[in-house]
Amino acid sequence: MAAAKKGRGPSGGQGRPGRALALILIAMVALAGGMFLSGHTTPRLGIDLAGGTSITLEAQNQPGKPNAINKTNMDTAVGIIERRVNGLGVSEAEVQTQGDRNIIVNIPKGTNSKQAQEQVGTTAQLYFRPVLTVQASGPAPTPSGSAKPSGSATPKPGESAEGGDKAKDGDKAEDGDKPEGEEATPSASATTQGRAVTGALTKDPTPGASDKPKPSDSPAATPPADPATAKLQEEFTKLDCTDPKQRTDAGKGAKATDSIVACGSNVPGSYEKYILGPAEVSGGDVDDAKGAIDQQTGEWIVSMEFTSAGAKKFQTITGRLSQQQPPMNQFAIVLDGEVVSAPSVRTALSKNAQISGSFTQQSAEDLGNILSYGALPLTFKEVSVTTVTAALGSEQLRGGLIAGAIGLALVVVYLVVYYRGLAFIALLSLLVSGVLTYTIMSLLGPAIGFALNLPAVCGAIVAIGITADSFIVYFERVRDEIREGRTLRPAIERAWPRARRTVLVSDFVSFLAAAVLFIVTVGKVQGFAFTLGLTTLLDVVVVFFFTKPLMTLMGRTKFFSRGGPWSGLDPKRLGAQPPLRRSRRVNAPTEPKEA
Repeated sequence: MAAAKKGRGPSGGQGRPGRALALILIAMVALAGGMFLSGHTTPRLGIDLAGGTSITLEAQNQPGKPNAINKTNMDTAVGIIERRVNGLGVSEAEVQTQGDRNIIVNIPKGTNSKQAQEQVGTTAQLYFRPVLTVQASGPAPTPSGSAKPSGSATPKPGESAEGGDKAKDGDKAEDGDKPEGEEATPSASATTQGRAVTGALTKDPTPGASDKPKPSDSPAATPPADPATAKLQEEFTKLDCTDPKQRTDAGKGAKATDSIVACGSNVPGSYEKYILGPAEVSGGDVDDAKGAIDQQTGEWIVSMEFTSAGAKKFQTITGRLSQQQPPMNQFAIVLDGEVVSAPSVRTALSKNAQISGSFTQQSAEDLGNILSYGALPLTFKEVSVTTVTAALGSEQLRGGLIAGAIGLALVVVYLVVYYRGLAFIALLSLLVSGVLTYTIMSLLGPAIGFALNLPAVCGAIVAIGITADSFIVYFERVRDEIREGRTLRPAIERAWPRARRTVLVSDFVSFLAAAVLFIVTVGKVQGFAFTLGLTTLLDVVVVFFFTKPLMTLMGRTKFFSRGGPWSGLDPKRLGAQPPLRRSRRVNAPTEPKEA
């Protein structure tokens, strides 16, 4: 008797099925309430369903760093690109690795998606390099008698740092105008017009707006002794920054310790070319940077904050540059080999600095974003850009939903035809599973960034079959018990332990396959694996806390307990044997007792 009670214990909740049903009902209400209260009443859609842009970036080998492409650097790059894109206000962007050297960036359609796409392609390292020489670049004729371009040092509109003597630059600017193309030594009284950095730096002025020293005061220019070698000076002379290819290739492949030539532009259509010294501060030394409004002047500025190690490096370089004459008192902020800003320095700076000048809101925020998130450990090449329109995404979603509806309809038809009344229990269980899946997917979007893409929809469709299979396993076990001659209520309880083991083993295999698929794959296939794993877990919950308790309650009703033809449990249709208790009453022959 004790053994019988143990085998018919509370597993599955047959003693108090109402409690299990109440528990899952409370869970459904809580999830639905959380979904409505959070305002996320629909699952977040992926790029292939909602429309947007998908960008594939490939990591490039770097000179002198054969092992730079590794998991650590790739993961670091993913985090930086994600912060850079989201820093532009692009919500729900997805950045993930694919294979060993590719990064996939998915940008949903939105007001800033185009701007984000432009900055995603800007993936090289960020460096602060001292300016050795700067000159306007373009197809302008050289005046007769002018010095060779290699000797010219016309400063680019430079950024000046507040805290210094602003009148100095103003006095230098009054020395007179010098004809375009005429040489000027770095030590001559040339001025850099434009943005000043409060406590730090000033942004480049408009090209061509700076005053130049008088010809009579201008000694012969001498190229920087170190590291502006003859080869570097030759590259500088030949460089034409108005040529897009030359502008892109300038300084390409150079190490941080090399001097380089580079191009920059402060005004659209106008370019300057530079000779820059070795990098002394990297983007990794910048802790934070952002565009903000100066409370005193009401102008847009870019504020920077360095790490403790970066502050020491920055103090060293600005202390040295502050003692130089223009343009050698400037340092260039170089991203992707392009000078994005070149402020001048008037005093030594350390942890905090502000770049001020003729910034607009967008230019200030863009520069702050680049400074904050531009220090990637690798360089990348844009391999492909795929744009999915919202119309195409809606069409694909419609196709996925139609496929799911067809699959569900076929399952329903099969259950009704073969299981008849038991189909009612199966359909209610599928409904509960569907509600749980929908609410959880809706909540996972804002919680962990889960996006429902087309493969995920396929995973949900496959899950319909997995869930229905669990019901079928249990129903067949119950039918087996009835075939052996047991009545319905004992059959329900005796069938459960065997069905439970089969369901758990089956779902474990499905979940293991989904987990392995999620780990070894990337991109959209992970959506399929995640959905398959989620629905597999929910299948266990539904079968244990809903299907089994509901089956116990239904077994107490007359419709099912009588075993009518439409109940799906008719003993005659199932070929039931005579009751077991009669078949087991077989008396063994007794031997005659000896006298």
